[in-house]
Amino acid sequence: MDHKNSFSASYAAAGVDITAGYKSVELMKKHVARTRNEGCVDDVGGFGGCFGLPIAGMEEPVLVSGTDGCGTKVKLAILMDKHDTVGIDCVAMCVNDIACAGGEPLFFLDYIACGKNEPEKIADIVSGVAEGCKQAGAALIGGETAEMPGFYPIDEYDLAGFAVGVVDEKDLITGANIKPGDVLVGMASSGVHSNGFSLVRKVFSMTEENLNTYYECLGKTLGEALIAPTKIYVKALKAVKDAGVTIKGCSHITGGGFYENIPRMLPEGVRAVVEKGSYPIPPIFKMLQEDGQIAEEMMYNTYNMGLGMILALDPADVDKAMEAMKAAGEDAYVVGKVEAGEKGVTLC
Repeated sequence: MDHKNSFSASYAAAGVDITAGYKSVELMKKHVARTRNEGCVDDVGGFGGCFGLPIAGMEEPVLVSGTDGCGTKVKLAILMDKHDTVGIDCVAMCVNDIACAGGEPLFFLDYIACGKNEPEKIADIVSGVAEGCKQAGAALIGGETAEMPGFYPIDEYDLAGFAVGVVDEKDLITGANIKPGDVLVGMASSGVHSNGFSLVRKVFSMTEENLNTYYECLGKTLGEALIAPTKIYVKALKAVKDAGVTIKGCSHITGGGFYENIPRMLPEGVRAVVEKGSYPIPPIFKMLQEDGQIAEEMMYNTYNMGLGMILALDPADVDKAMEAMKAAGEDAYVVGKVEAGEKGVTLC
C-alpha cells in the first residue's frame, strides 16, 4: 500500500505520527508471515483477520478463547530495553489457558498501546508475539498498535492479546472425573513467568546496575533470570493427548499460585496434595523470598514456584504421559496426588 500522501501535520503536532504506524506494519509483516498456517485466508492489514475453521473429523467442535497480558513484566522489558520476548509471554498467557481446556490454539491477535510509536521497537515486540505463536502453532492474523501521547509516557507501552482455539466437545478437559488416587504431574516453569512482577519490582532494585549483576546462585544476571519468557505448554499437552492419555484435569499456574489455580480444576469432594520437595525450585524464587522476607505461604499463593502447569492423571497413565512431555522438551515431575476431602490444596 502506498502511504506517501498520507500525513497529518496537525495530528503529528498532537503527538500521533500516522506514518510511523505505517512503517511499523511494514516492519512487522516478516514476523507475521512466519506464523501463517493452513487456516489463514488473507494477509495482515485488512479490517478484520480471517481464518478458516478446521473442524474436519470433529463431532461437536467447541471454540475456546483466552485473553491476557504480561502485567508489569513489561516495565522490566522497558528498563532493560529488551522488547523481543514479552510478546512470547503475552501469547503464553493466552494459549496455555486454552490448552488447559483441551483446546489447540488457532489464531492470535495482539494489542499494543504506547506513548510514542517507534517502528523498530514495535517490530521487536511483534517479533516476540510471532515467536510465541510459532511455539503454540497459532497464526498471528491481526492486531492493533495505538499511539496514545499524554496517556502513556513516551518510552512506555502495554501489551495484551487474544487467542482462539478449538476442541471436540468430547475432548474437553473439565476436571469432573478427577478422583482420589489420581496423580499430579507438574511441568517445570522457566522462572517467574508473567505474574507477581509488581512484588518482584518492589523487592529487587530495578536499576541497570542491579539488573546487569551476575549472581552465582542464578547462573546468570538478575535481569536475564527475570525476563526469561513464559513457557508455552501447548505442544507438550498435545503430545500427551496424542499418546492416548486422557488428561483428567489441568491447571495453568499463574497469578494466585498453587492455592488459587489448582482448585480451579478440582470437582467438589477432592483435595490436591502437593509435595514441595518433589521437584527442583528455580533459585530465583529462593532469592526473591529471602530478599523480600516473604512468607512461604505467600510465595505459593503468588508465584508458580517452578511448576507452570499441573495435570491430574490416572495412575496407569503417568509413565506414558511423562514420556510424552519429555519427548516434547519439557521437564516433568510427579508432584503429588488427589485425596478425598474439602476442595483445595495441601502443601506438605
